[in-house]
Amino acid sequence: MGKPDFCAYNTFYLLMLVFYVAIIFQAFFPPFSSSFSFDFYASSCPAAEMMVKNTVRSASDSDPTVPGKLLRLLFHDCFVEGCDGSVLLQGNGTERSDPANQSLGGFSVIDSAKRVLEIFCPETVSCADILALAARDAVEYVGGPNIQIPIGRKDGKISVATNVRPNIIDTSFTLDEMANIFSAKGLSIDDLVTLSGAHTIGRSHCSSFNDRFKLDPNGNLTLLDSSLDRQYAAQLTKMCPAGASDESITVNNDPGTPLRFDNQYYKILLEHKGLFQSDSALFSDVRTRNRVMEFANNEDSFFESWSVSFSKLVSIGVKTDDEVGEIRQSCSVPNAR
Repeated sequence: MGKPDFCAYNTFYLLMLVFYVAIIFQAFFPPFSSSFSFDFYASSCPAAEMMVKNTVRSASDSDPTVPGKLLRLLFHDCFVEGCDGSVLLQGNGTERSDPANQSLGGFSVIDSAKRVLEIFCPETVSCADILALAARDAVEYVGGPNIQIPIGRKDGKISVATNVRPNIIDTSFTLDEMANIFSAKGLSIDDLVTLSGAHTIGRSHCSSFNDRFKLDPNGNLTLLDSSLDRQYAAQLTKMCPAGASDESITVNNDPGTPLRFDNQYYKILLEHKGLFQSDSALFSDVRTRNRVMEFANNEDSFFESWSVSFSKLVSIGVKTDDEVGEIRQSCSVPNAR
């Protein structure tokens, strides 16, 4: 027989202890919760945030790429139908089926957290809240700020692939194109600079940036985007050789500290080593250059701004009405009508 997994046992019993202590506490100190608040689950599922956090930590311990995947998954959810978990739904014609979302990851982490929550708090915690909390916790796990976000989202009932492309940022976008989409979501150009800092973690496929340079048959490099550092471009051509399958190769968004949430992303922009054309645009444009320089020189300033902008991000298009939202029993499947 194999040895018992004491770590798994300890995690399970810790969850049980936290859950029952929280229930006893709220019995004596009943909280007030509005439809969208910081303590929304204080009465109905007091250990909800702890359960999500433990799931994220466990998954990230096993796979260091999980935090970047969860953060990207949140962006793709919130920017289309609002932060309503619509990107999690499977099926033909859903947001998840669109080619722009084929490289998304982190779904299994959300599903794992949902399964735990359905055991302790059935039909109570939305998948939309799980995703928002998981992305928040993922940032903290890799060194980012610990922030509190409001909860109480319902899961959306609409998920349509054709809504994806008009609402998400492409890596080749200009600053004006990005700013227009952000503005439509109620986010400012300062939020754009701040939330682009998410690229300090995560990995990307070669096709998202290999149109910025090319190699001729003799191996000579030609820069198609002059805002990209030539030496860095040469390194990228070695990591993304011609003819290689795009699905099999990914590159760190941040070549310096790819597994840590810090201000290194802004430092590499100053060196013209932003992986995407949309990254380089932040330093090239006079409207955003000073903010990039500030964040590059002051990580505390970036973290303070991140806390504000992230809270705005996870509040986009939130659904709290039963007419437009529900609490899914499974994050990938809508409830039976």
